[in-house]
Amino acid sequence: MVRQWWAGRQVPCLQVGSKRLSHPVAGDLTLDRDSLTSTADPAQQLVIMTPEPGTPSHDGLRFLASWTVAPYGRARDTTA
Repeated sequence: MVRQWWAGRQVPCLQVGSKRLSHPVAGDLTLDRDSLTSTADPAQQLVIMTPEPGTPSHDGLRFLASWTVAPYGRARDTTA
């Protein structure tokens, strides 16, 4: 979708900043925030939040992500 927005020149505004979140398990997280707004529908936005590599926020998100990842080489049981 973003590729189509850029190709059609429908993204006039890119906003950047940072966002602080407090997660009950991962703790305080500081994330870089990029927000793209579509000119075709200004109510439609794409928001991307990423941590700075090597920071406690990066480690906290990797820890949370590890809860959803199946161990390498083993498939998840989807029969349940």
